[in-house]
Amino acid sequence: MQNNDKILVGKIVAPQGIRGEVRIQTFTSSPSDFKSLAVICSKFNSNDFKFIRALPNTNVIIAKINGVDDRNTAEALRGTELFIERATLPDLNKDEYYQADLIGFDVIRDSIKIGIVSCFQNYGAGDIIELDNGDMVSFVGATVDMNTKTIYTR
Repeated sequence: MQNNDKILVGKIVAPQGIRGEVRIQTFTSSPSDFKSLAVICSKFNSNDFKFIRALPNTNVIIAKINGVDDRNTAEALRGTELFIERATLPDLNKDEYYQADLIGFDVIRDSIKIGIVSCFQNYGAGDIIELDNGDMVSFVGATVDMNTKTIYTR
């Protein structure tokens, strides 16, 4: 398991409207989790971040950042990653893990190593493992072995 002190929870993907609000793709289990997160970002202070609303049936929220008052300023934030401190996450039960802990694990399919976990993606149809070789495989139905640092996929 990696020792990550920050966990990626979202990314600013676009401006929203003309008053400086932004669209954020969330990587949390529920977009409304952003209501209570202490967001860390190198481009603004965490107390400047305000959750506005979650968009229905998506993993996107609308947020307002203090000092960002027009579309051009909001546009300049496109691609900005948002983090939280790992220490603020709840303790896990046995056999639970955070996806961030799986980075660097071997991925095995049909008894053959097909790569190493580079990151996770989700384009709306479920989590996808991005491998170090550029390939992507579905995480749906995968089995994780924390002891051997291995993910078995179908």
